[in-house]
Amino acid sequence: MISKRFNVRVYGLCINHQQNILICDEHYGNQFFTKFPGGGLEFGEGIIQCLKREWKEELNIEIEVLSHFYTTEFFQASAFDGSQVISIYYLVKPSEMSLDEFTSYTHLLKNEETLFKWASLKKMKESDVTFPIDQKVASLLIERHASGCF
Repeated sequence: MISKRFNVRVYGLCINHQQNILICDEHYGNQFFTKFPGGGLEFGEGIIQCLKREWKEELNIEIEVLSHFYTTEFFQASAFDGSQVISIYYLVKPSEMSLDEFTSYTHLLKNEETLFKWASLKKMKESDVTFPIDQKVASLLIERHASGCF
């Protein structure tokens, strides 16, 4: 079935001093996937508000949004409901603690649905994340890291 709905997703890209990026393993229903932290825009919510809410819900932390990184430039159907996915990515950092403290903090986070982990940008591959838009973003991160932008 083809949906005529849009599904807006907002993700935060947090890179620590060791040039690692935060990603997470999640499961939803019977599907297991690896993605960047963030999630879906709710009706009546602004994009930045959504990103901050998602990080607060998932990581119990306040973030500072540093800059826009990428917005989807191609059609992508949702893996879950067939809606058209529009994903927006921002570079972020924790606002309540240093990056080093945050790196240690994420290793302590545990819940039934999500496992947070740090992936080396030097060793990262597009296939380290599951969804096509995330893979595009991983490719851009790899390029920028290789050119010394981070």
